[in-house]
Amino acid sequence: MSAPHIPVLIEEVIAALRPQAGDVIVDATFGAGGYTRRFLDTGATVHAFDRDPSAIAAVRDDAALWPEAQAVPPRLVLHARCYSEMREAIAEAGVERVDGIAMDIGVSSMQLDQAERGFAFSADGPLDMRMGQDGPSAADFVNTAAEAEIADVLFRYGEERQSRRLARALVAARPLSTTGQLADLVRKTLGHRPGAPKDPATRTFQALRIAVNDELGELEAGLAAAEALLPAGGRLAVVSFHSLEDRIVKRFLREASGANAATSRHLPEAVGGPAPTFEQVSKAIRPGEAELAANPRSRSATLRSAVRTQAPARERIAA
Repeated sequence: MSAPHIPVLIEEVIAALRPQAGDVIVDATFGAGGYTRRFLDTGATVHAFDRDPSAIAAVRDDAALWPEAQAVPPRLVLHARCYSEMREAIAEAGVERVDGIAMDIGVSSMQLDQAERGFAFSADGPLDMRMGQDGPSAADFVNTAAEAEIADVLFRYGEERQSRRLARALVAARPLSTTGQLADLVRKTLGHRPGAPKDPATRTFQALRIAVNDELGELEAGLAAAEALLPAGGRLAVVSFHSLEDRIVKRFLREASGANAATSRHLPEAVGGPAPTFEQVSKAIRPGEAELAANPRSRSATLRSAVRTQAPARERIAA
């Protein structure tokens, strides 16, 4: 009973969360279910979140693969909603304690491999990119947004240094409706040698996907929800896939653990601030050579983990 895609840093996530029989674990980003399967195999109960209705439907359509969802009481509870809403969803489910939360940020391999979802340019498909399959698509954005707004998104979320030049080209080429059209336009505008190690369209696709799904806002809200939801001793493990995500996670854990207080001998020591809400914050953990060989998509993954303290969640976080 294996998931169709390889879960990234799974052994390290298991070591960070230490799930065991009777625990309640939140898989904030269910995807193809790789993390959830391992959590279930330890005897834990899993509350799995995914905003993508196709991920939830896959479980319901394959009862043999997920018998825990049909058990009484179920050991796999599915939540078809954003993980930023986990606190409310867990309360509505009547769960009193959560022992661990795993967050695997960004687009799933399942979504990347489906050309009709429009997340990748390896195969031509509609310019969609919506994780939840609702709301404005990437095509809606590139065909209606102002040139300055497009440039800002490309620079902020794709770290595209030629964002203004590229935004002008996108506006001039409207309407764009497929991933192939967009990728070809980016390559033509920025220049691309076939066989070069990185396709310049990668940055544009990342930027548009993040903007369409408000991924960074969702991450910040999800971390806040995790802080409010976890009790003392509860464990958090977050896997990110690019520097924008990792910066948010790193900053959150530094602030939550009090590591930002008096970081310089030239600054006065912080007095009267909130007590640290997380401790035992790990250093960045990245895939080893064996995992990179088995799963090249793991190459950009970074894991950070921490343990919840007894301190109440910070007011601005808990609100």
